[in-house]
Amino acid sequence: MVNWSNSADKRNIILHALGSADNETGYVFGLHLNFDPVLDPATIEKDAIEYGDYDAQIPFRRYARVWLQEDYYDAITKNLNRKSRGSNSSLKEDIVSVYEEALDREDIEVFDSQNLHTMLPRKGMQVHAEYTLYGHFFFLKKLFGQVEKIRFFLDQDSGIRAACLGAFTDEIKEGRCDAFYVRINRDLTINERRQAMAECRRELARMKKKSPDLSDSKLKLMIIKERMKEVMHLGKWRDKWIYHPFPNMGEPEKAVCYLTDIQNYDEDHLAWLYNKASLHAISRFFMQVRRRLSLLERPIATPSRIGRKWYGYNAYNPGIIIKLLNIFRVFYNYIEEGKDGQTPAKRLGLAKGNIKAEDIICFV
Repeated sequence: MVNWSNSADKRNIILHALGSADNETGYVFGLHLNFDPVLDPATIEKDAIEYGDYDAQIPFRRYARVWLQEDYYDAITKNLNRKSRGSNSSLKEDIVSVYEEALDREDIEVFDSQNLHTMLPRKGMQVHAEYTLYGHFFFLKKLFGQVEKIRFFLDQDSGIRAACLGAFTDEIKEGRCDAFYVRINRDLTINERRQAMAECRRELARMKKKSPDLSDSKLKLMIIKERMKEVMHLGKWRDKWIYHPFPNMGEPEKAVCYLTDIQNYDEDHLAWLYNKASLHAISRFFMQVRRRLSLLERPIATPSRIGRKWYGYNAYNPGIIIKLLNIFRVFYNYIEEGKDGQTPAKRLGLAKGNIKAEDIICFV
């Protein structure tokens, strides 16, 4: 969120960042914000009118990737007519609600929208989120060109799904890429998270009594295969979801959906893929962003502001956010050491040793 710079206009600028991280090493491959700091809104608006962008369908416009003023006002009008959905209590209901919300969109792949409490940046231009999504995944496609096997664990969103499957179509057809939705209930209290983990331990203990000769890994495999028989068909497309049986404090309740089920994996192989499903690496990175970058802390809304938010430490210039995120990603990947004394870059093999900040700053 970007603070307003004019007290006479207290609308917020809301931007979205998309990131991808390796679950094994924690390395953040890419992080992209839906904002272009180079473009001048007044110049682009003038060019858009001259080129007849407003008379053309959006995909065929010269400036299709950025938010134009008339599109912004149209989005507000459409958003006012959209019915708001109440909060859901269960993870299953939350998954269904996300599907229903996507169907309400004019374009199912477009999740960003404007409302009466938001505005477009005065410096630079906000990029349509779907362009950022596709750009991110085609960036990863180039980055992973020589990778033998790629597995994506995606947050549940139609736009993310379309961008991933669109960019990696060939790899999916060749059997080199798999994609899963992962949906997590993050609203549980600390006691509820501990209770979920305790129940998991009791389930493993019960299974161990029944099959004392099996190792813990084989017991887990058995439990996952049992969950695979209890598949839930959710959403318009009847996607197949299962509840993940092994929670942790970061992901206390989790459901997983296999999106690229064309590989004909045997039951054991598929069960282990379900077991790997997690968003923990990228979730940890964004948590660190919120905690360690004061300009990107979550603001606090009060009833008197009627939807408007302001936080004294937040940025006033959206371009600063891009710089901060890029600097922090380098720090996170190459400088910050984990409990094992290694950095994500060293674990991945991109660095021979741990690097100091002055080594990067003074590099010539």
